[in-house]
Amino acid sequence: MKYRNRIEINPEVMVDKPIIKGTRIPVEFILELLASGWTFEEILENYPQLKREDILAAIEYSLEILKNEKVYPV
Repeated sequence: MKYRNRIEINPEVMVDKPIIKGTRIPVEFILELLASGWTFEEILENYPQLKREDILAAIEYSLEILKNEKVYPV
């Protein structure tokens, strides 16, 4: 789980949302950009504090959350 070196949850920053360490950029925001069609290059150009590894960490973190999610039929 490489994302653990790049993602943190800090109650003092962004109300406990997972963020990229050293920034105030939430994982959720990166995923929104990707879902909106932004490329890695566009994200990195517009948010120069990010690295390619940060984007990959956001994806990996989200994948880990979904893998562990339990769904119960209603």
